[in-house]
Formats: sequence, structure tokens, C-alpha cells
Amino acid sequence: MTVVLGLAVPINNLVYNLVLRDGALVEGVDLSFLNFITFIGVIAALVQILEMILDKYFPALYNALGIFLPLIAVNCAIFGGVSFMVQRDYNFPESIVYGFGSGIGWMLAIVAMAGIREKMKYANVPAGLRGLGITFITTGLMALGFMSFSGVQL
Repeated sequence: MTVVLGLAVPINNLVYNLVLRDGALVEGVDLSFLNFITFIGVIAALVQILEMILDKYFPALYNALGIFLPLIAVNCAIFGGVSFMVQRDYNFPESIVYGFGSGIGWMLAIVAMAGIREKMKYANVPAGLRGLGITFITTGLMALGFMSFSGVQL
């Protein structure tokens, strides 16, 4: 996921700026209405390439991921990263940093969530909140923690 997000954002930046942006190919022609389908196609192609690389060079990882690998293509986090890149009008170097930063941030959040869920297996959680209920509460509390960084200026 992190690799696909880190590659999808800069590649889609190039596609957007060289093909889809207003006046990119022909003056006065705006192809930005094709953003959605084009970005999904590029993401799907990257996932297929990643799948072929994993199958050839890392067969154990490929078999462990199984059916979940193709599902990366329809993950909304990747498309959201690409959409934010277009909305914020990043140039190519900014999109590289943003793509890999988003991927690493997503990975850290998922690893933190997995660690907390493992701890919750051994916690004394009320019967009505076990499973999905406590997961939603935990996710909400994590979101509040991450929201505290929203006003930080670097």
C-alpha cells in the first residue's frame, strides 16, 4: 500500500499536468473530466505491476497477501492521496514527498491500530463493545490524537 501510494501520486501528477490539465495537450481543451477514470487506471496498472514483481521475486509474500493484493487498487486512501495532490496543485517534487509521506503515515496509523487491537484482545472489554464496537471507539480516539497535528506549521 505504501509503495503504491508513493508511486501513484507522482505518476498521476505527471499524467494530470501533461495530459489532463486545461490546455496541456491542446490550447483550450480541458480533459480534467477524465481525472477519476484516468487516476483509477494508473493505480490499477501500478498494482498489477507490483503484483507481478511480488509473484516473481517474493513468492512467499505474494502467497501470504493472496486476494488482498488486488484490493489495493480500489483502496480509497490511494485515490484520496491522488485527489488531494490535484486539489492542492502540487508540482512534481512536492507530489513525490507528499506521496511517500502519505504512504508512510498511512502505514504508521495501520500498524498502531493493529497493535492496539492486539492489546484489546487481552483487555477486559464489556461484552457489548467487544469486536467492532471497541474498534470504532479506538479509531475515533486515534483520530482525535492525529487531529491535534492539524494546526502544526513546519
